[in-house]
Amino acid sequence: MDNISEKTKNHTPAKPNRFPTRQICVGGVRIGGDAPISVQSMTFSKTHDVKATLEQINRLYFAGADLVRCAVLNEEDINGLAEVKKESPLPIVADIHFNYRYALKVAKFVDAIRINPGNIGGKERIKAVVEACKERSLPIRIGVNSGSLEDEFARKFGNGVEGMVQSALYNIRLLEECDFFDIAVSLKASDVARTMGAYRALRPLVCYPFHLGVTEAGTTFHATVKSAIALGGLLLEGIGDTMRVSITGELEEEIRVGRAILQDSGVQPSGLNIISCPTCGRLQSDLMSAVKLIEEKTRHIKAPLNVSVMGCAVNAIGEAKGCDVGIAFGKGGGLVFRDGEVVASLKEGQLVERFLAELESKASEVMKG
Repeated sequence: MDNISEKTKNHTPAKPNRFPTRQICVGGVRIGGDAPISVQSMTFSKTHDVKATLEQINRLYFAGADLVRCAVLNEEDINGLAEVKKESPLPIVADIHFNYRYALKVAKFVDAIRINPGNIGGKERIKAVVEACKERSLPIRIGVNSGSLEDEFARKFGNGVEGMVQSALYNIRLLEECDFFDIAVSLKASDVARTMGAYRALRPLVCYPFHLGVTEAGTTFHATVKSAIALGGLLLEGIGDTMRVSITGELEEEIRVGRAILQDSGVQPSGLNIISCPTCGRLQSDLMSAVKLIEEKTRHIKAPLNVSVMGCAVNAIGEAKGCDVGIAFGKGGGLVFRDGEVVASLKEGQLVERFLAELESKASEVMKG
């Protein structure tokens, strides 16, 4: 330990270098290249129910989503989506399967189309979709799922990594043969290993941006764990340009977890990184209530700050000194730190209020540059 340099002791890992990709644009959202990694979701309402679909899109907008996907299953959905698009605060990706004519119709007003070229028919139909997208410079996302591979690939390669990659390459070539290159690609499985394996295998072979996701990931608990491992792991390897956390649950949770993965992986900090003690017998304060209150009061803060809320003297001062703003609780009182310096010594009941004031001030300072 004596040979560790000061530089190494204080080293913060650098952000991973992202694989260079072409850049596409979905509405006003850039994806790929040097664009920020975007977070998206999908409405679960029937798209022809305009009121319900807009209500869900607005929920996603206020939760911090960058774009949204809507299913188009019939003619009613086409008409409903046209009305939704007029009022949507987010760019809309139309989700099309099997009926290529639906893609031709929605291409007149949406911002992108998600298809699996292999399930909409022969090359003439694919060419028709491509021409419709070219007219308005719409990108196409090729969506490959392990559970719905074309029979030819499932039989020959199975529904694992090789089958998914071969399906993606085949579908990419179909679009390239039509002189179309505004493409994004997703390779989703319902488990971590196949998902990560497929993205890793395809990444060196193509130049297109990747949409990351673990499909059918389950309820909030399981989906959070699977997505944190798979998406966080890929992002740390420089793989991924946009993402969705698929949750059987509330729409807002998909965005919240997605943003947390970007934040806590260090790939794209935005908002607070809250450091707090685990519960243990050394606590000398009501730490759980304090952390809960701080989380509620600071959700609006977008400045990338490290904050510390520590409940005893063992690690409290050291952690607080290393953060932008921190609390070090002691018995009946404690200290508030800012930029490593003590700015207040107060009774326990006054600490959180002063901490929040310092945090608001620091966030404003950071955002102003």
